[in-house]
Amino acid sequence: MKVGGHRILTEPLDKGNYLEPTVFVDVTNSMRIAQEEIFGPVLCVIKFETEEEAVTMANDNECGLASGVWTQNFSKALRVAKVIRTGKVWVNTYDQVPANVPFGGCKRSGFGRETHKMVLDEYSSFKNIYLAFEEMTFGLYPES
Repeated sequence: MKVGGHRILTEPLDKGNYLEPTVFVDVTNSMRIAQEEIFGPVLCVIKFETEEEAVTMANDNECGLASGVWTQNFSKALRVAKVIRTGKVWVNTYDQVPANVPFGGCKRSGFGRETHKMVLDEYSSFKNIYLAFEEMTFGLYPES
């Protein structure tokens, strides 16, 4: 069942392609609507019984841009946030993106991290060079 999602026909939004927020209920995790990233005001309601079931469903897809956890139990929130495979996890909030915080997803969502100096890592190759200025060789295989 779907609630909302109709084109907005009232001013001032009637001149554009604006849709009402949409809520899909009675969704299962195998449905296409639950498996794809939808960049719009869309919510899928999927019932679950246990924390483990919720985490399994959250991780059972090819995308992983962001996720949200709502609970009064912060120990549970941190435990779940650690195991959900997404680039960002919001707890008791959603879509807060502070400046200079790395942004990016996992799996098929995004390419590395954006909006942070970490983005330079994607274009860099790192090497360590150790210098010894003495004539004598140090390390694992010293010359005899």
